Amino acid sequence: MVLKLRLCVLGALVTALVAGVTTSAAAEPSRRSVVANFYPVAYAAQRVGGNRVHVTNLTPAGAEPHDLELTPDQIDEILDADVVFDLGHGFQPAVEKAAEQRDGPTVSLLRAGAKDPHIWLDPVRMERIVRTVQAELTKLDPKGRAVYARNARWFLAQLAALDTRFSQGLANCARKVVVTGHEAFGYLAARYGLRQEGVAGLSPDAEPDAKRLGQLADLVKRLGVTVVFTEDLVSPRIADTLAREAGVKTETLNPLEGLTDGELARGATYLTVMDQNLAKLRSALGCS
Repeated sequence: MVLKLRLCVLGALVTALVAGVTTSAAAEPSRRSVVANFYPVAYAAQRVGGNRVHVTNLTPAGAEPHDLELTPDQIDEILDADVVFDLGHGFQPAVEKAAEQRDGPTVSLLRAGAKDPHIWLDPVRMERIVRTVQAELTKLDPKGRAVYARNARWFLAQLAALDTRFSQGLANCARKVVVTGHEAFGYLAARYGLRQEGVAGLSPDAEPDAKRLGQLADLVKRLGVTVVFTEDLVSPRIADTLAREAGVKTETLNPLEGLTDGELARGATYLTVMDQNLAKLRSALGCS
């Protein structure tokens, strides 16, 4: 009788423990699957979503995003994701085409009619991306509202501080013209009172003609420009040619379209790279 009672008690304890584990596992929120088209959007989604989301960046580290071609696995990720964030308006046609087949939400971050897609290089416009991500994740996962709000507040405070550093750091400069490999920095230049002159147009693949290169060489000499900025993910060949013809040096300015494996391994982020860009701009423009 005693043995039977002990076995019954032991069985009840095991049942309770198993039930407790099962209930606890079921209570843990499953992470929402988020697909982002390239690094700045993926970074915003991860900062806001925290441990409630799993973020997939479609553009591999070190790859130039404009000409992204998707693998079958990536297409499946787009179709299966809880939410997809992209820029829209032709920035990455392959992503937009795949997203058209989705049943779930796809959020395009470029406003209708925007010709320049490089909104993330302006910290104030980057704030709008963060707020959009927060709103969409909250809509998707209302139970995470407090987490998303807290994370977004932190990131928005970091962006506001970044905007202040740029405003103050570029307020008093000997020069105002920034010559870049392609016209990725138009919003940043407009925000802080600078003037951008791109070797190529909005697309880094655009080839300038000889007339344009000649005009830029004359402008560099006439205005005392000291640096032609190139990029890590795009061939510097034409920018190097311009710099040699004008007798000035080159320096990299990162448009943050994607970080390399090496940069990521060193802990580089959107914020740290933007600060590096600021330091290089201040040096090139002779800012006090």
